Amino acid sequence: MLFVLDVGNTNTVLGVFEKDQLKHEWRIKTDRYKTEDEFGILIKSLFDHRGIGFSDIHGVVISSVVPQIMFALEKMSHDYFNIDPYVIGKEDFTSYLKMNYPNPKEIGADRVVNAVGAIEEYGAPLVIIDFGTATTYCYINGQEEYCGGIITPGINISMDALYNKAAKLSKIEIEEPDNVVGKSTTEAMKSGAYYGSAAMVDGIVNRIKNEMKDSPKVIATGGQSILVSEESETIDKVDKHLTLKGLYVIYQKLKGMTS
Repeated sequence: MLFVLDVGNTNTVLGVFEKDQLKHEWRIKTDRYKTEDEFGILIKSLFDHRGIGFSDIHGVVISSVVPQIMFALEKMSHDYFNIDPYVIGKEDFTSYLKMNYPNPKEIGADRVVNAVGAIEEYGAPLVIIDFGTATTYCYINGQEEYCGGIITPGINISMDALYNKAAKLSKIEIEEPDNVVGKSTTEAMKSGAYYGSAAMVDGIVNRIKNEMKDSPKVIATGGQSILVSEESETIDKVDKHLTLKGLYVIYQKLKGMTS
């Protein structure tokens, strides 16, 4: 079995692959201050519930956009799995993702993993949209080269900023509203979050298509991807497991290089 970890700013997603199938998945809150033993105990409890032992795991792959957490996760892998984990971005990743980008080292690990997984699953050209703490857009050309993208504030942090900076506005659940034109402050905020996000996605994707002069398939992933895709006119496919699949593909490519 392969154990994969995708560490985001808000949430960490864990997965276990058996052969090429994602058999188990968990989502936990990202905690920058957990020790290696706290991670080990937490993961053991998750594994025990599914009947998995540490000895069942033959490989560990970690993607993280939170540098502070990496020492604990790497030490946890050594101490509890007796495995030296592969950390995306720690070594040169251009061996498994072609680049048409001036400084590949500045690309977030999550964007690299999404690109590898999407190319393997859907081919190219592609636009990959990841709805996380930030909403990121990545463009992959027809030669399967990573060409760059766009980063915008995520839906949740945008609404949190509105709540924190506007004294009379309250927190809301981000969900599809009954009408575009809200009949109350809460309805107006819901409409802005929902329709505004979908309109931004469509506007950015159409601008990418016009600039690149091609018709990429548009793949969405991340926490709000299903919600936004219901209103978006440009999202072709939602793949909520894209990042975990990408980690699996990278592991297989690396294993093939060393075998």
